[in-house]
Amino acid sequence: MPGNYGRTLKKIERKEARIGVVGMGYVGLPIALRFCEEGFHVTGIDVDVSKIEAIKAGNSYIRHISGEKIRDFIDSGSLTASSDAAQLSRMDAVIICVPTPLSDKREPDLSYVYATARDVARNLRRGQIVSLESTTYPGTTEEVLLPLLGGRGLKVGRDFFLVFSPEREDPGRMDFTTRNTPKIVGGVTEKCSRLGAALYSKIIKEVVPVSSTRVAEMSKLLENIYRSVNIALVNELKMLCDRMRIDIWEVIEASNTKPFGFQAFYPGPGLGGHCIPIDPFYLTWKAREYDFSTRFIELAGEINTNMPYYVVTKVMEALNSNGKSLKGANILILGVAYKKNVDDMRESPSLELIRILREKGANVSYNDPYVPLAVHHRTDLRMRSVAISPKNIKKYDCVLIATDHSAYDYRWIVTNSRLVVDTRNATAGIKSPKIVKA
Repeated sequence: MPGNYGRTLKKIERKEARIGVVGMGYVGLPIALRFCEEGFHVTGIDVDVSKIEAIKAGNSYIRHISGEKIRDFIDSGSLTASSDAAQLSRMDAVIICVPTPLSDKREPDLSYVYATARDVARNLRRGQIVSLESTTYPGTTEEVLLPLLGGRGLKVGRDFFLVFSPEREDPGRMDFTTRNTPKIVGGVTEKCSRLGAALYSKIIKEVVPVSSTRVAEMSKLLENIYRSVNIALVNELKMLCDRMRIDIWEVIEASNTKPFGFQAFYPGPGLGGHCIPIDPFYLTWKAREYDFSTRFIELAGEINTNMPYYVVTKVMEALNSNGKSLKGANILILGVAYKKNVDDMRESPSLELIRILREKGANVSYNDPYVPLAVHHRTDLRMRSVAISPKNIKKYDCVLIATDHSAYDYRWIVTNSRLVVDTRNATAGIKSPKIVKA
């Protein structure tokens, strides 16, 4: 008689395994659809009823994901959606893709992970494999999930299987997708690792097994810390180059001609997205347990966090040069998404720019073709995108380019604006005394 491992492996190989994805956001929805594409039956579970209703209706709430694709899988029965955690008892594999934000004190907030782990534990049965994809500090899988899942007498590696496999989604990117981005998998036991690799190999071209969940957890943090530190470096150099009257963008492009030993990173008004502004602080917090100070990470965070203040100072100076005070000035921010050509506002530096400018007395509006309504509960922000036309844009004392969406005609914007402060080098090649680089 085959054991739990053998039975689950056979189901995976035959694509008979039922997949449950908890958290149907920017990570969970793509992974759920990828399993559907390979012929698996998937149940998406989320506490956000609006997401569940949208999926059931065949509608997408993420711009780069097709509603038609969701509708096809709903109609075929490959995809179902529910807010009922009891559905987890029917699953052979449970993939956890819930948020892992920071608290107001910049400490890990694992409340979503704990809540989901308790739901999984209540519905855990023999043979299930559980995979955590949410970014977190090294040790979370074994220190948080394992005690909860193993608390009912089931043994990991024999009765159920537990892995960590960090998400690597980059919203809006077309060249690297869920299918062709290598997937790291680390298990609590060797059998856990093998079963996790077997599961993900059905939907991803290359699976990279590592020796433990801690290695997998740390690898995700290293990827984002690497970006955070290097972005902080160019942000600091941008401020220095501004004082030295050197164009940092030209410097970066010149350095980027070197075919080895250099990778280009670009400055901006701050960091956005769920990963880079948040994940490094998970390691900083965990390092204190080992009496270790992560000075590079903390310095990078300090520089990147201060970038919106630097931008506001540049706006203030630019307005002063035009004989205008920041207090009472009408400011139009172009772009509230955290990066170009997406509708994702998570941790967008534009939100901080709006907050600071308002605090200093400016009248702030925004335009974003991908974000018609900007809502941010932490700062009680609720704004609607305003239209831009030759008549409307002239009402603003300053147009601040915060996100360089491809949909914008920057030459037109410069021509029709009184003053443009550009944080993204979007106006490169346009000669005008109206432009101030920040």
